[in-house]
Amino acid sequence: MTGLNIRPATPADAPTIAHHRYPDEEDAAERPTYVAWVGLALERDLYVGFLGITGGGEVVAGAGLTLLEWGPTRGNPQPYRARLVNVWTRPGFRRRGLARELVLLCLEITRQRGIAHVSLGTSGVARPLYESLGFRASKAEMVRHARRPERR
Repeated sequence: MTGLNIRPATPADAPTIAHHRYPDEEDAAERPTYVAWVGLALERDLYVGFLGITGGGEVVAGAGLTLLEWGPTRGNPQPYRARLVNVWTRPGFRRRGLARELVLLCLEITRQRGIAHVSLGTSGVARPLYESLGFRASKAEMVRHARRPERR
């Protein structure tokens, strides 16, 4: 246990979650779009998240799930997949098990909903945490990014 309070994220937490998603000031311009999206996704139950909060009400960690309507696939009749996102812990609160606790809550949501496929992107630093929770590296994906239209 971490000794902090943990609560579900609400649409009012969208700015905080966007800051977890884009913590660097060089990415600050991305936050407003994410705030709008994640607020609606929380309302529509397509994003589920949890926040770790100090006794004084300060958010010091978070983790979330994006729920994707993927459609049934061979061997998996469940139409949803989940992607673990926005796992973040303030530096002074790291190495206390908080990220693990929040990720386990997210995984409990997938279990309750019968979602078997959960993916994530990770850094080398966080890889041992995810491996200890049963995640395994998969074959490389191929991705195509269309160019953004130029703003005028």
